[in-house]
Amino acid sequence: MSSMRQPSRVSMDNLPDRVRIWEVGPRDGLQNESSVIDTGTKIAFIDRLTDAGLPIVEATSFVRADRIPQLADGAKVMAGISRRPGTRYPVLVPNEKGLDAALAADARDIAVFASATETFAERNLGRTLATQMEMFAPVLDRARTEQIPIRGYVSMCFGDPWEGFVDAAQVVDVCVELADRGCSDVSLGDTIGVATPGQVRQLIGLLVDAGIDVERIGVHFHDTYGQALANTLAALQSGVSTVDASAGGIGGCPYALSATGNLATEDLVWMLDGLGVETGVDVGKLTATSLWLADYLGRPVQSRVASALLH
Repeated sequence: MSSMRQPSRVSMDNLPDRVRIWEVGPRDGLQNESSVIDTGTKIAFIDRLTDAGLPIVEATSFVRADRIPQLADGAKVMAGISRRPGTRYPVLVPNEKGLDAALAADARDIAVFASATETFAERNLGRTLATQMEMFAPVLDRARTEQIPIRGYVSMCFGDPWEGFVDAAQVVDVCVELADRGCSDVSLGDTIGVATPGQVRQLIGLLVDAGIDVERIGVHFHDTYGQALANTLAALQSGVSTVDASAGGIGGCPYALSATGNLATEDLVWMLDGLGVETGVDVGKLTATSLWLADYLGRPVQSRVASALLH
């Protein structure tokens, strides 16, 4: 085993100087756990992530407890975390009732969850592709009125387990509508991890051609087929500078059984450190956090970097 604790730094062309990592582990990661994690552990997880320098930590979700019981304690989590100045703690809300609960918990950033495909819209939202925006419209309107930053997640952007290949134009239509309705960020979800780099560059190009500023585009890759880092690099070379990731690679999708773990945050940071791209994240503290959580969950850490640094 190599004794290297950090990568050599050699830059490449067409990369941003700095990448904003959108940490999704406490929300997207923990919602997929088979057992409910205690509130104190969730709070400690979030505080450790912010201490490692992550600028955005998606803290929880305000959805019905019977839908995602793992995150039913969202208000307690928001009350317990140590809010670091300058750090953002977004929460996911599905509708206006969720927004009310989020605002009552002093959430200052919110996100909504849309689908790029008909089947997933029906299974995940109980809506059709054409009517899903009706569910979000009151949330988006109120957030815009109250000047609350709102992110739009779009699932199944590159492939769908029921429909197969996804028409890029369909994805563009959903993203444009979210952006037009006031979303400051639109995150492209490779929910089942089937994307490849050419597909990523093509979709980002189409979104820019449709009038969405590349600075408003984020990417959210799953590593089902081992493509998450390659796809991330393709996105960065296309001008994207916001990347979603999950500490230790935890998470998947509770409504898409073929979806495996998210891109591991420490694997992303290791690559970006090696490219000389700034993140503000301490990979040592981050790795220690992922190992701590894996130990709590009673299973090996899924991150390659954490596994390598463990030995």
